[in-house]
Amino acid sequence: MDVIFDAIGKSYQTRSGRPVRAVAHVDLAIPHGTFVSLVGPSGCGKTTLLDILLGVTAPTTGRVLLDGRDQHDGAETSAERPAVVLQAPTLLPWRTVRSNVTLLAACGPAAMRRPRPVRNEVRARADALLDLVGVGDFADRYPSELSGGMQQRVAIARALFTRSPLMCFDEPFSALDEFTRESLHDELQRIWSTEGFTAVFVTHNIQEAVLLSDRVIVMAPRPGRVVADISIDLPRPRLHERMTDPAFGDLVLRIREALREGLVEAA
Repeated sequence: MDVIFDAIGKSYQTRSGRPVRAVAHVDLAIPHGTFVSLVGPSGCGKTTLLDILLGVTAPTTGRVLLDGRDQHDGAETSAERPAVVLQAPTLLPWRTVRSNVTLLAACGPAAMRRPRPVRNEVRARADALLDLVGVGDFADRYPSELSGGMQQRVAIARALFTRSPLMCFDEPFSALDEFTRESLHDELQRIWSTEGFTAVFVTHNIQEAVLLSDRVIVMAPRPGRVVADISIDLPRPRLHERMTDPAFGDLVLRIREALREGLVEAA
């Protein structure tokens, strides 16, 4: 899915009645199949942009186009809507791992009227996705029986189940230990290369952004704005051992310098 942020701005009204600009005039084009990370300090508008992209909030000015369609005109099918993976897995504790993945298919009055072959197809797709993210052996377990990293794998499978061509990630690995985070970095790269979706990834971690992304969008606060758009021209697959390469370090340094300059301008 092609994504275009066209002159996006977002302002909020405070209790005193004074408007606060969270985001100011963001222009950004993300071609289909691209992995893009948004990096910046707290308050720079990363999550606001993601919320606008997801349709959670409307922009004050500008528009978001998804394959040429205005996001706020409404998607016709669930497959046209962006999927999201949050920092917390947000799994329902009373549903099994498999039934958490198939949650959307189970919603609505039509769900119980589906013929058995269709229900079997739903189950088979969920099981295939759980295998893809590496937790296929735990399909009949409950979330409380899984580690945090395994729960986040289930959350990724649930997002993939929607067949959305656009996957959004809001700091999905920030609460995990380093070993688990590294493992999920490898898994996400593999899944993205297999599934071919467009990915928009919000993170505070510069090295994580360089490892995963085709491009890193650097943002600065007061108001939130794009200060750099840096291409990551490193071969894939990217293992963590590559972080010691001079080319990797140079890209991290460029992003740090862009962040520093953006903060100086905001001061």
